[in-house]
Amino acid sequence: MKKPRIIAGPCVIEESAIMDTIASTICDIAQRLDVDIIFKASFDKANRTSIESYRGVGMERGLQILSDIKEKYGLKILTDIHEAWQAEPAAEVADVVQIPAFLCRQTDIIIAAARYAKIVNIKKGQFLSGMDMRHPYIKAMESGAKEVWLTERGNMFGYNNLVVDFRNIIDMHQFAPTVIMDCTHSVQRPGEMGNHSGGNRELIPYMAQAAKVFGADGYFFEVHPSPDNALCDGPNSLSLDLLEQTITTLLDSKK
Repeated sequence: MKKPRIIAGPCVIEESAIMDTIASTICDIAQRLDVDIIFKASFDKANRTSIESYRGVGMERGLQILSDIKEKYGLKILTDIHEAWQAEPAAEVADVVQIPAFLCRQTDIIIAAARYAKIVNIKKGQFLSGMDMRHPYIKAMESGAKEVWLTERGNMFGYNNLVVDFRNIIDMHQFAPTVIMDCTHSVQRPGEMGNHSGGNRELIPYMAQAAKVFGADGYFFEVHPSPDNALCDGPNSLSLDLLEQTITTLLDSKK
């Protein structure tokens, strides 16, 4: 059976000790389980709830940190961009350039990512159906993208809540060969905590298992050694010490 794609890492680049801990742990898990894990981290989170929220270390320093992790641990890299001009420098380091959910209909950023990235991962907007993602997918492919993934991350369900319609995975598979399940942002509670988002991290493994049944090709996990102290998305981050068991269960279980 084909092994799934696994994407894992912190929401945003933090201090070097934390980044090293996460990267080394992911590297060890990948070797033990003989599975390819793509390291994910953002150099800038331009879509934080509050202007006071931590955004990251910036593009220049962030891409250098990601490049160092790639060289030291031999991990592939995924990072997201928020403006079209960031696509070219990001693609020089990242194996996968990601378009955030809020930006999935922005034509210029999709065209830029398609032009430079080895792989483009477009996250489905919280305001779109699975079938609606046909249009961002076509934009990327017709702009010269070599490979395009689509990622399910839930839909808005009233205020401060998301719900996942797993039929979206099947719908997106009608036109996209690779569909990823974002198991951590799908348990987010946007804006629930006032100036930042909440979440139900205990539901993350269940999201992964449900997505497997619906035929997901891969799984996206934001992880942190101490989620309660994470600088971004802690409430919906998987504790790093649970990552191996979560992946193992996905590898072992049957559809």
